[in-house]
Amino acid sequence: MPRLLNGPHTVAASTRLAIALTGKQQRHLRALAHDLAAVVQVGKQGWSDGVRAEIDQALDVHELIKIRLGGEAPLELTELAENLEKQLGASVAQVIGRLVVAYRRHPKTPRIVLPRAGAAKKGD
Repeated sequence: MPRLLNGPHTVAASTRLAIALTGKQQRHLRALAHDLAAVVQVGKQGWSDGVRAEIDQALDVHELIKIRLGGEAPLELTELAENLEKQLGASVAQVIGRLVVAYRRHPKTPRIVLPRAGAAKKGD
């Protein structure tokens, strides 16, 4: 049975699976994320229910977000990326400095169209 969250979301996003992004898709998402500001900051409390719910809501609204890991945060970037993928079904498009770019396709009305995976180049 899926875990219930507080707030407007009733079913945890853990029922969603992160998609494996191709290099072309990662480049596309990095380009889209270039001008974005971080919408969630993970602080000294680390990966808490509140942070998870904030990130879940931000992914539902924006599909592509930047998350900043504060200097006092008790977890590493790799742990944050793992939590995003396993608990929220988000794909990590980029990890740079103390920032993580995360993507999760909206289940009903996706706004970001990814390049097709496995599209062959001309001449191959």
